[in-house]
Amino acid sequence: MRSRILCISGHPEDVRQVSEMLSSLPVVLDHAESLQQARAQLQRQEYEVVFTDSSLVDGNWLDVLHLVRDTPAQMKVIVTDPHADARFWSEALNLGAYDLLAQPFYEPEVRRIFHNACTRDTRAMAAV
Repeated sequence: MRSRILCISGHPEDVRQVSEMLSSLPVVLDHAESLQQARAQLQRQEYEVVFTDSSLVDGNWLDVLHLVRDTPAQMKVIVTDPHADARFWSEALNLGAYDLLAQPFYEPEVRRIFHNACTRDTRAMAAV
């Protein structure tokens, strides 16, 4: 079964790069350029994972977390930032993000994080 990922980014080159890195995994990657487009996508399609830039043209990663929380599906949110550090990683996880990916992207790390996010059963994790 293929997992669906929604990538929210105003940087098409980043989306292309991540798509290429994930090409051997059983995933479908959809793209939204803004929070508004993401909101519309989430109303039409269910996703297992939402991958978002920390800063968007019409919001930020915290807005994405709130948007995801307002949907009935349990989606994991992965945040990316060119200035990611331990402090931001800790903040993101404490506020509900699944993980944080630093830029530039390191393919083994990207593949590991997405593989784990797409294969771990959220219901089983909630029972722990």
